[in-house]
Amino acid sequence: MGKESSSSSSSNPVQVFQWLNRMVSEPYYLFHFLTFFSYLIVRSSATQVLAPHVTHHLLRREIQTLLVFAMLALVKGVKEETWEAFIADALFLAKICLFLLAFTMDRRLAIWYILVFLVIHMLTQQPPFEGLGTSSKLTPLQLESLLTEGTTTRLWLVEFRASYSPACIRSSQQFPELSITYSSKNLSFGIVDVGLFPNAAEKFGISLSGSMGQLPTFILFENAAEVARFPELDFEATYFHPTITKGLLSRHFELDRYLLEYINGK
Repeated sequence: MGKESSSSSSSNPVQVFQWLNRMVSEPYYLFHFLTFFSYLIVRSSATQVLAPHVTHHLLRREIQTLLVFAMLALVKGVKEETWEAFIADALFLAKICLFLLAFTMDRRLAIWYILVFLVIHMLTQQPPFEGLGTSSKLTPLQLESLLTEGTTTRLWLVEFRASYSPACIRSSQQFPELSITYSSKNLSFGIVDVGLFPNAAEKFGISLSGSMGQLPTFILFENAAEVARFPELDFEATYFHPTITKGLLSRHFELDRYLLEYINGK
């Protein structure tokens, strides 16, 4: 996958174990796994009642669908930088493939799977990346105190996110990893959950509507004053939002320059 490595290869078994544990413990992953697994049960039962030519046609479709899914998943794996984004895309593709196979077998089965996925969507959500890096979770009062008292760093880069936003979940790994690279005595990183504190969103002019494309919003403060933000206030939401990456954020906020200034003692 085309993701920037944040750990050595020796930690891969640990990461695999963690993902297996999350698949069992997180309702979002568990329900999806059980739904996809149910197709194997339905498929084995259908073999006994379907005509031989229908079974042969279904087998061809399954092979074709599996190959297409593998190719698309590979493309997504190269493109996406985080596991959260890759898994979201892979599950979306898998749902389409499952629907097509179920439709080939029986239209009523396809409708049943649609209803199941709708229920899963309403009852669960994909968990975000759990790590914080060197960033800190802040309440609006804590953020205001840090900015006004000026007893910490001169610069604060703050991510305003909401746990219910798919865009925030997809990019939830980027900010903690960015903080590990660029944190210094001059620059600190903070996270404010505007889903829990909507008054903070109103104060900083952030729309909580997902259709506006303002979640997540990143704001850079220098000596308590806002000096830059992404996306901009005049940002016009479109269907295809720019993919949030560490490279995009570091370029937009000139984090390399601030890091060099710190290293050079400016």
